[in-house]
Amino acid sequence: MRLLVVEDDPIIADHIVSGLIDIGHSATLARTGSEAIRAMADQAHDAMILDRMLPDIDGMSVISHMRSRGDSTPVLMLSALGSVKNRIEGLQGGADDYLAKPFDVDELAARLIAIARRGAARTEQTSLEVGRLQLHPSSHSVAYREASAALNRKQYSLLAYFMCNADRLVTRAMLIENVWSYSFSPSTNIIESNMSRLRTALQEIGCDPIETQRGAGYILRAERCA
Repeated sequence: MRLLVVEDDPIIADHIVSGLIDIGHSATLARTGSEAIRAMADQAHDAMILDRMLPDIDGMSVISHMRSRGDSTPVLMLSALGSVKNRIEGLQGGADDYLAKPFDVDELAARLIAIARRGAARTEQTSLEVGRLQLHPSSHSVAYREASAALNRKQYSLLAYFMCNADRLVTRAMLIENVWSYSFSPSTNIIESNMSRLRTALQEIGCDPIETQRGAGYILRAERCA
């Protein structure tokens, strides 16, 4: 998984990042709330480990900012504040899980996988909307203004992932991991062929929101869904 670690204590941050990388995850570190907000805006992540007490913007405010922008990235809040009252505050504030310090990295990783899995399930079951572009799970169809089109399962999953990460760079590796969920030869054109069919379906209903970033990936531009 591609993870964002938000932790200002250098020793704890190194412990988390190195532990997650050792078990096969990709981890980016932000040391302040401001850095976390910028990192989330720049690139999609499968989940975030968020320290509650940060030097500028506290963790609760970071979650509030994310959720107000429709960002549903799963968040595991990590804090030295571990009372029942503290945990309830964190969960009611928008965190998907809450772990008190000190903690075990293996337990942290297990909890991250669990909240990411629940987040993916919610995406499959919930209608998504970016501007006037709508994705409906019950019919696996996409609608834009008065037009609509049916999508196959893979096209639906692709578009759902892009809509959940609108205006962020989505790399080929992220699509492999989050839409296909398995590894295959990087020489295969399976992503390109599915992307081509998805974009054709969108263009046929009058919406062309996906931009190719040569050598980097793709971005679904929300402004093109107005």
